[in-house]
Parts: sequence; C-alpha cells; structure tokens
Amino acid sequence: MSDEFKTIRYEAVKNGVARIVISRDEARNAQNREMTYELNDAFDRAAQDDEVNVIVLAADGKHFSSGHDLRDRAKLSEFETVGTWGGFELPGSEGSMAVEEEIYLGMCWRWRNLPKPVIAEVQGKVIAGGLMIVWVCDMIIASDDATFSDPVVAFGVNGVEYFAHPWEVGVRKAKEMLFTGEPITAEEAKAFGMVNHVVARDDLTQFTTDMAEHIAQRPSFGLKLAKQSVNQMQDSQGLWTALQAAMSLQQLGHANNQQVHGMAVDPRGAEIIRAQAKQKS
Repeated sequence: MSDEFKTIRYEAVKNGVARIVISRDEARNAQNREMTYELNDAFDRAAQDDEVNVIVLAADGKHFSSGHDLRDRAKLSEFETVGTWGGFELPGSEGSMAVEEEIYLGMCWRWRNLPKPVIAEVQGKVIAGGLMIVWVCDMIIASDDATFSDPVVAFGVNGVEYFAHPWEVGVRKAKEMLFTGEPITAEEAKAFGMVNHVVARDDLTQFTTDMAEHIAQRPSFGLKLAKQSVNQMQDSQGLWTALQAAMSLQQLGHANNQQVHGMAVDPRGAEIIRAQAKQKS
C-alpha cells in the first residue's frame, strides 16, 4: 500500500479513529479509477491497523462527490486489481462488464463488509456514484445542505451500479428518486432512515469526530460482531442477490445504448440533467 496517495488523504489515527478524506475538490470529488484503488488501499490500511476501531470517510470542499469521473481513461492494467474478474480488455459487453464488476459492485461490496464501523461525513451534493461510497458506510452524518440524487436513468440505465436504493430509502421513494432524477434532502434522507444525523455544516466534522471517538471506546470485537450481525440480517433478506441482479440489468442498458447510440450511455442524458439543473437554479 502506497504512502503517497494522490486523490485522498489518510490522516493520523487519533483516539482509535482513522480518517480518510477524498481530495479531488477541483473535480468536485468525482471518482476516477485511481481514487477507487487509493480508497481501497486506505480502507485496507485502517482495517489491518489494530489501533483503529472506527473509520471516518470524509471529503474536501463544497461537495462530497459528483459521482463517477466520466473523463477517466485509465486502464485497469495500471492497478493491482482485487476481485476475481478478469478480461478487462476484451471486446463488447464481456470487457465492460468485467470492469464494472471490479471497480463498482465488487469494490463496494468489499468495503461494505469491512470488519470495522465506517462513518460517512457528508456535505453538499452526493450524486450517482457518490451514493455508492456513502451507502457502503455503516452510518451517515450529513450537513444540513447535503442532497442525494441518482439522475442516471436519463442515460438509459437503471441506476448507479451499487443498486441499494430500495434498501436505503424504501421502494416507492426509490422509484421516485430514479424516475425523476430529483435529489432528496438530508432531512428527507434522515426520515427514510438513510441518514443518522443532520447537523449544521460548520459542526459536521466535530460532530462526526465526537461520534466516531465515542464508538471507538467500545471493544473492537464487540463492534465487529455487532456490524456483522446487522449485515447478516440484510444478507438473509437478499441484498447481495438483488445487487447482482441490478448489475446485470445495468449491463443490458449499456449494451442497448451501444447498439442504438454507439456508446454505453444515451447521449441525451447529459442534456436532460443539465436542463433539470437549470430549472432548479
């Protein structure tokens, strides 16, 4: 694991808490592949450090994450992959599905099952791919200006690759969120059970730190067992099976777009999303 992260910071462990900070503010913390693998290295470091009982995931700047960096052209051969899929350079859907299984669904599932509590510290906009990296966390603390949206149905696919929407906000709100592309507020997210606490923006980091340090006082094994117990309950309800099924539908959407538009997404999607944003401004 490299000590020289370029897209994130791994801050010194204090009072049993490791703090990982996404640091691509110039790109609204959009996730490129380099960030994905750096996050994975940082999570592994915290998981393997016996001085760490709790992990906080935060982000620099105004917005937590604007989603996937669609300008990223890095090849997976540049990184040390962690999943069981291969064939990333194969033509057609075989190659593209392998890539998305590795860097999206596979990576998120890996993070979701980290043995230590992970708390997301969230501000500003959390869009599409940004949802994935907060949903894998065990708790979410949001500032009062935070919003959460997944507008990618406009691109002709079913939603973001870690398709946890119904589990996070309930079935009907998930459908509204996907069909309309409209964001939900932090207070709405709290009412649906997706967010634990909503605090003033100026208080966000301190509140999250206090919560993390409070939790970190518990025995590490007790925390691991409690987390695993809750996760196993979700597993028994079919979460993993549902996520895999949604990923398969995502690949169908990409394949259809490739046939119809000659690209993985419907190009009209960007226009729809921009027009919707203008109406709100």
